[in-house]
Amino acid sequence: MTEAISVLGGVDTHTDFHQAAVIDTVGRHLATQAFPTTPDGCQRLLDWLLSHGEVIAVGMEGTGAYGAELARHLQERHVAVIEVDRPDRRARRASGKSDPVDAYAAATAVLSGRASGTPKSRNGIVEAIRALRVVRKSAVKSRTQTINQIRNLIVTAPGEVRERLRSLSTSDLITTLTRSRPGADLSDPSCAVKIALRRLARRYQHLTEEISDADRELKPLVAQAAPTLVDLHGVGTETAGQLLVTAGDNPDRLASEAAFAHLCAAAPIPASSGRTDRHRLNRGGDRAANHALHMIALTRMKYDPRTREYVARRTAEGLSKKDILRCLKRFIAREIYRHLTRPITTPTPLPHTT
Repeated sequence: MTEAISVLGGVDTHTDFHQAAVIDTVGRHLATQAFPTTPDGCQRLLDWLLSHGEVIAVGMEGTGAYGAELARHLQERHVAVIEVDRPDRRARRASGKSDPVDAYAAATAVLSGRASGTPKSRNGIVEAIRALRVVRKSAVKSRTQTINQIRNLIVTAPGEVRERLRSLSTSDLITTLTRSRPGADLSDPSCAVKIALRRLARRYQHLTEEISDADRELKPLVAQAAPTLVDLHGVGTETAGQLLVTAGDNPDRLASEAAFAHLCAAAPIPASSGRTDRHRLNRGGDRAANHALHMIALTRMKYDPRTREYVARRTAEGLSKKDILRCLKRFIAREIYRHLTRPITTPTPLPHTT
């Protein structure tokens, strides 16, 4: 009777098919095969992996995109899934590019320890928040585009239209345009502009209602997912929702608050040279999460007495506004992480050093 061996899997994910590969614990390539991305295909892929031996882990690219369903399928069946980054361009040029090559590379990355990240579980309330925020974000973007189009049309509109509308605030402008009666002569430029402006104003109102509906839906979900998070100074439903999505349904996958800060691009990057010892802002990481931390920091700098005292003290010490923001965002990331993983009851002191 053949003794069962331990193996590792690798998957290169795509829209219609996933390319899977199997290696043993010394890195030998055993087999590779493609499977459809259907639920049946995911089960067939798992059965195929198990037919080669005991599966230690499966390395996978794109667990947050094409591989989301397969990652969920494997995790629900207690198979360890490891997030694998795309190989750098130099390594890819050296080893070539094909689906089997990428699948074997994913498995090898797990074996070597180069890949060790735990993907988001995507099976809880945070995943629901993420889905609703996608709609809200697109509605906000479309509404901004719509008001910009309205303003641009007013600039080039005939004089009697432009002069009547150019000085109105956004709310008064939208109300005026939706109640207007532009006429029906489409060959008249003035009439055509009025019709276009009324349609854009109605679109703006519809998008505003859509955003309000999303906010009403998101508020209780965010409060349920992290009840103490929204109680922090400067943290609202929007920023809390983004930070929850960044951490995922399983924030314990982040080993420490430093890992969360790095994920949010709030961990300082050393930029020292010679006798100069300094750090610079991190331009990588999750930019949406970094923006959320930035907005919280700006709110606290304006309204929170404790933060204002800190800013005044660090400014007197010679720090620039960018450096102060970097320190504040690092502190806020530490505070947010503790509320994502376990609520705290005592305030955290502001940092004294960079």
